Amino acid sequence: MGSCFSTTKVSGSNSNSATARHRKETTKPQPTAATTVTTKKRNGSHYNNQQKAQESGDKKQGNSQVQSSSKTKRQGGGIIPCGKRTDFGYDKDFDGRYTIGKLLGHGQFGYTYVATDKSSGDRVAVKRIEKNKMILPIAVEDVKREVKILKALGGHENVVQFYNAFEDDSYVYIVMELCEGGELLDRILSKKDSRYSEKDAAVIVRQMLKVAAECHLHGLVHRDMKPENFLFKSSKEDSPLKTTDFGLSDFIRPGKKFQDIVGSAYYVAPEVLKRKSGPESDVWSIGVITYILLCGRRPFWDRTEDGIFKEVLRNKPDFRRKPWPTISNSAKEFIKKLLVKDPRARLTAAQALSHPWVREGGDASEIPLDISVLSNMRQFVKYSRLKQFALRALASILDDGELADLRDQFDAIDADKNGAISLEEMRQALAKDLPWKLKESRVLEILQAIDSNTDGLVDFTEFVAATLHVHQLEEHNSEKWHQWSQAAFEKFDVDRDGYITPEELRMHTGLKGSLEPLLEEADIDKDGKISLPEFRKLLRTASMSSSRIVTSPSGHRTSRKT
Repeated sequence: MGSCFSTTKVSGSNSNSATARHRKETTKPQPTAATTVTTKKRNGSHYNNQQKAQESGDKKQGNSQVQSSSKTKRQGGGIIPCGKRTDFGYDKDFDGRYTIGKLLGHGQFGYTYVATDKSSGDRVAVKRIEKNKMILPIAVEDVKREVKILKALGGHENVVQFYNAFEDDSYVYIVMELCEGGELLDRILSKKDSRYSEKDAAVIVRQMLKVAAECHLHGLVHRDMKPENFLFKSSKEDSPLKTTDFGLSDFIRPGKKFQDIVGSAYYVAPEVLKRKSGPESDVWSIGVITYILLCGRRPFWDRTEDGIFKEVLRNKPDFRRKPWPTISNSAKEFIKKLLVKDPRARLTAAQALSHPWVREGGDASEIPLDISVLSNMRQFVKYSRLKQFALRALASILDDGELADLRDQFDAIDADKNGAISLEEMRQALAKDLPWKLKESRVLEILQAIDSNTDGLVDFTEFVAATLHVHQLEEHNSEKWHQWSQAAFEKFDVDRDGYITPEELRMHTGLKGSLEPLLEEADIDKDGKISLPEFRKLLRTASMSSSRIVTSPSGHRTSRKT
C-alpha cells in the first residue's frame, strides 16, 4: 500500500494502495513494442474481495469473520465495518497539522492527495483510507502492517519516507514523502528505443537491490517489485529512486514459506506460482526489470495471464534478438543469474550488489549483509562433521573470482578490518538478521563450529567453508563445479582409487575412534567407503536452506496476480 507519489499524475490504478498511476488498464499487449510494459489494474488484495463478498451477499464469508469480534454492532440491520469500530492507535490531530490539497490519484478504497504541513509549509503525500471500506478484520490488519513496514524501513535513501499516521472517525491518513519525478516506467518509455544505457541501468538496478537487501535483513519481502512501484524523488536525471507500494509486503517467519500467489504477472517468480516463495522472489522481479531496462521488452510474454505463467515456469529469456548482441556479456551473465528458476541457485540481493556489472562505479562498502550468508552460518553448526570437512576442502580450492561476494560479506562483518571475525563481530552481524533472535550462547556455538583451527577467530577460508552457496556453484557453471568437487574429493582420496576410505578420512581429519558414524551420512550404497557421486551429493545438501521462507498469515492473503 505505502506509496510515494508523483504530482504529475491524477488518473490512478484501481489499487487498494491508492498509488498514483499514469495509465488506465491496457488492452491486449503486443509482443514486440517496449511500450507494452503494462500497468494492470490491481483489484485490491483484501479490500476488494471483501467488498465483492459484501455486495454479492456472501454472508457466510462476511458474517463469520465479522461476528468473531465481541465488538460487533448492528445498526439498521447492517454490520458496522471493522474499520469503523477499530482504534488504530494513531494520532488524532490530522486536520490541525495538515491542509489537504489537490488529488494525486485514487484506488478502490482510498484517495491520495498533496498536503501541506501547516507549521513548516512542507508538501507531503497523504493517503486517506476510508474506514467504511475496511469491512473485515483482515483489512484493518493490512493497514496496520503497511504502517509497521514503512516505519521499519524509515531512513533508507531508496524507500519512500514515512512521516506519521493519523486517524479520525472516518479515515486513516498515512503521511509520506512526496515524489515529483514520476515512475521508473515513464523514464523507460521516454528513453531512445525505450531502453537505458548499461551504465545508467546499473545505477537504477543498484538502488533496487539495496532496497531488497535491506527489506530482507528487516525480515520483509516486498512481493510486488515492478517499474510502476519505483518513483523518482525529482525530475532530475540523477534523482534517487524511491521504492513504494508495500501493500503486498509481509514479514518473514523462519521455517515457513509464502503460499499465496501475489504480485504482477510479468514479474512474478516461478516459486510464487508454485506457492513456495520467499525473499528470493524479489530478486527475480529485479532481474525482469533489468532485462526490460536494457532491451525495452519483457523476458516472458504471452497474450494471456496463463500463458505468461507458463513462460515463466518453462522458458528462458531470449538474449539473441537485438539489442542483446551489442550488450556486454557481464550484463547478460548478471541477468541470467537473477532469472534462475531454482531460488536456491539464484543470486541474493546482496550477492547481486557484488556482481561486477552492478558494482562498476559503485561503492563496495555500501553492500549490506546477506541474509543467506547469515543463514548459512547458522546452518553450518547443524551439519555433520563429515559435511563440514567436505565444505572446507571445497572452499580451499575455489579461486578468488568465485568468492568476490563472500569477500564483501566478510569485510562487512569484520568491523575492525583486522582480517578475522571475532565473537563480538559475529554477534553484531547475526543480530542484524531481525527474524532470528539468537541467544549469546548460540552465537558462540556457531563461531566454534566455523573456527576449524580453534583460535577463537574466523578467518576468510573458514568463513567461506561455512557460507558457500553450493547450489549456485553447480547451477552457474556445471563444468567448473565438476572440476572443483573432484579436486575437493581428491584431498581425501589419497591413493586416487576413486573412493574415500575410513583410513583416508582418518588421515585427513586426524579423528580417532570409529569413523562409521561419520561415513554413514554420505555412504549411500553402504559399501563402507565414499564415491565421488556420493561426495558430490553430500556437498549439494550443504547449501542455503529454505528456512528463511515464510507462510502468509492464516493462508488468507488473496492473490493480486496482475
